[in-house]
Amino acid sequence: MRLIDYVNQGGSITWILVAMNVIGLSLVLWRFWVLWDFRKNLSSKADSLIAELLAGPSKGADALSLAKDFIAAKVSELEYGMIMIRVIATIAPLLGLLGTVVGIFEAFQVIASKGLDNPGDFASGISLALITTIAGLIVAIPHYIAHNLLTGQLDKLEISLERIMLPKISGK
Repeated sequence: MRLIDYVNQGGSITWILVAMNVIGLSLVLWRFWVLWDFRKNLSSKADSLIAELLAGPSKGADALSLAKDFIAAKVSELEYGMIMIRVIATIAPLLGLLGTVVGIFEAFQVIASKGLDNPGDFASGISLALITTIAGLIVAIPHYIAHNLLTGQLDKLEISLERIMLPKISGK
């Protein structure tokens, strides 16, 4: 059986999961590229942030707190899209569970209306349940892993920016 046949057999919930997967994986790849590009040019990015910071009116201790605010703002910009990745990782197994419940419901509807004379009718509901459960987990697991990896990279990037910028601003 081809993959498209499984998706069709899983119904509309599986198609929603496929769409979420395409959107989510695009976001993940984009975020990894953005973070890689930022890290590649970290020194020049830090220098431009320092220049922007020092061009302002604050000096001394105010400059340090302002630098921390600049770093936090930059990291916040780099976090763009992370919420959607986390939402996909959270919602996908719930959609899989919804498909499971719908499939089991359909199976029991067949039993109630036709009995167990034709097990194939009953099996189609169970098949829907299993396919949507599998699809939900297939979508959720990589997004969950990617979200955690990206969060870790952002934390390391923030620490790196602080290590580069704060000594230059404080004059140490």
